[in-house]
Parts: sequence; C-alpha cells; structure tokens
Amino acid sequence: MVGYSGSREIEESEHASMGIVAVTEENIDSEHICCALTEKKGETCVASKKTWMRERFADGLVFKKLDVRGKAFIEYLPAEKAWCPIDADGYLHIDCFWVSGQYKGKGHANELLEACIADARRLGKHGVTVLSSPKKMPFLSDPKFLRYKRFVLADTAEPYFELLYLPFEADAPVPQFRSSAKTARIDEEGIVISYTDQCPFAGKYAQLAAGIAEERGVRIDLRKIESLDEAKSAPSAFTTYSLFADGRFVTNEIMSEKKFAAFLDERESAE
Repeated sequence: MVGYSGSREIEESEHASMGIVAVTEENIDSEHICCALTEKKGETCVASKKTWMRERFADGLVFKKLDVRGKAFIEYLPAEKAWCPIDADGYLHIDCFWVSGQYKGKGHANELLEACIADARRLGKHGVTVLSSPKKMPFLSDPKFLRYKRFVLADTAEPYFELLYLPFEADAPVPQFRSSAKTARIDEEGIVISYTDQCPFAGKYAQLAAGIAEERGVRIDLRKIESLDEAKSAPSAFTTYSLFADGRFVTNEIMSEKKFAAFLDERESAE
C-alpha cells in the first residue's frame, strides 16, 4: 500500500545493520505494526490490520520489518492472492513498502526489498510486482527507487497507476491490470469510497469522511471490500482506499478530515 519515502537510498551504499523481523502468527500480538499514519490512544485501527493479516497468512502473506518501532517494513504475498485487480500468476506482489524518517538513506529499503526478491527466487516465482505511478504519489511505492532496482513497466490503469515488475527471466509473462480497473470509472452519482482493512486507518478515515458528507447533505456510500474476489474485480487499481465522485476516480490518498472537507468545498464551488 504505502510507498518507499525518499530517494537518498539510491545514493547510499552503506549496508543496513539492523535485524529484520518477520511478523508471523506466532509473534503478531507482540510485534509493533508500523504505518504511515499514527494510531491515537484508545483506537483499534491496528487491531483490524492484524486481524486482516492473520486471515492472509494462509495465503502466503509476508510482513518483514526492521527490529524497531518505526516506519520501515515491506509486505508481500503471491500475486494470485493479492487484494489488487491484477493478473500476475507466478509473481510475488508487494502490498506495502515503507521506509521513512531516521531510517532513510541507510540501506534499509534496499535490504527489505532484497529480502522480498530473495523469497521470490526461493519460491521459484517469475519475479516481483508492485503498484506505482509515473511520479511519486501518496501511498504508492516510489517509482524512482523501483526503476533504480530494475523494475520496468508492465501495464497502466487510469488515471495514474502503473504496474511495475521485476522479471527474473527475459521470457517471463507480463503482468497486467484487470479490465475492471483500467478506466477507474463507476456508474454512480455522489461520492463512493471503497476501502479494505489492509491499511489500518482506511476504515477510520472513510467513516470520518461519511460523517462530514452527511452533515453537509452530500450523498456518500462506503464500500468495504471484504474478500479476494471483490478486490480482484475492483474498479480501481488501488483497493486499500479509493474515492470516486460522480463516477470519476478522484484519489487513492487516505484523506484527513481537513482534506476531505476541502475537497467538498472545491466540489461544491465547481457545481
């Protein structure tokens, strides 16, 4: 879901010395699950993420993080089981890849990505796929870093999504987006927000947006994606959080209350 933050990693050759921890069914209760957003006291957002993860471990979900309480981790699983509308049989798909703050520029992003690539090779996969964009966008993996690591373009989907892949063989099959996600359009008026528990905070901010919209008398519908089949047929390439307005995809950015209110202001002024 979340992209690598920053480009200094490209310039650094220092090998990361911190250990990598794999979060599993055995240690998930005690391990810290870091995220781009922060859970406030009394919230249960991270608990919903951990529940989602527990249900995915049987599908081959892997979550690896630095042995720290910080934003430095990678999450991936077989592409056939990825909650993303792609056809990429035989690949591993990166759900979420994030290195930020004090952990940038020290080789950690490279170390985490290489761990994923090593797993893909060990499992006999064709390679690795990941969702990105032509330029760095919120909650998407950094294309500059990925292209530096020799990922190339496999397919595109409106309005700015790119499916990048790292093939291990020259004749490896080329992954692609499913047709449902190519145009990023739905046949509905008003605002529609689709989301999953893959991000611990998507549901929270979707509900906050619904409250703001209802106060203003704006039609809004929340769609929680709760199964692999629903995710594979989603109308947006980014299933974690997608906001549509009058049938048109607007953003995959998980909007704060302030940003969503500003979006409504702009929408109203344009009417």
